[in-house]
Amino acid sequence: MPDLEKVVVLGGGYTGLAVARRAQALGRHVAVSARREEHARELEALGFRALFGPPLQASLRAEVGAATHVVVTFPPDGVTDAVIAPELARAGAVTYVSSTAVYGKLRGHIDDTTPVPDATGRAVARLAAEATYRALGGCVLRCPGIYGKDRGIHVRLLRGDYRLPGDGSHVLSRIHVEDLADLLLAAPRAPRETFVVGDLEPAPHAVVVRFLCERYGLPFPPSAPLDAVPETLTADRDVDASRALATFGVTLRYPSFREGMAPEATGLAR
Repeated sequence: MPDLEKVVVLGGGYTGLAVARRAQALGRHVAVSARREEHARELEALGFRALFGPPLQASLRAEVGAATHVVVTFPPDGVTDAVIAPELARAGAVTYVSSTAVYGKLRGHIDDTTPVPDATGRAVARLAAEATYRALGGCVLRCPGIYGKDRGIHVRLLRGDYRLPGDGSHVLSRIHVEDLADLLLAAPRAPRETFVVGDLEPAPHAVVVRFLCERYGLPFPPSAPLDAVPETLTADRDVDASRALATFGVTLRYPSFREGMAPEATGLAR
């Protein structure tokens, strides 16, 4: 793996900040993009260099070099990825955060050999972005639902606004944001490849919710028709991330929802 002293994170949202914090803890120089001046100041207060002000490609021209790992976490808009790509050609490594949503309504077992069905809707832009970054030598990670101590089903249950999708039998795959950060920072080991990632225990919604209700002392929530819940909660597939974990040499800190969503991990209580 190349010697990458700097990490440039494009997209300072939930995943981007987790990557930036982890890279900072590893002693890397870290820069994070910001769309608002207020956000830029917040990033600088955290010890990151803020890349602010249009055009983004001008900032990248000055920041990206052979010792730079660029991690792209923002969703595709059909324009930006192609515009900034020429400025990333000099990077030592590029990693793109994609989504298992590219598999559409495909159900069941998903691994790196599973073909993507004909793309529709937002998947078209996502796949085009993947191709853009692979052409630069980038590695693509397709992620299921991303959660953390302050985001996920456990938080919604504690707020009282979670509804079980249908009968709860659909299988949910997920990944803790800190584990995703570790995987993204290890991705330069596999240039031009595409992986699915997730934890080690995909499980039906009802199993996850029952565990959480027991641990947090909450009543089991009511259900809602599948057409009345967010689309991200209607998927029914188990993601097999074994190839990514082996390739990157990463051991998950939160191998399942049992470790990642329990009160001991989140610090939350009823």
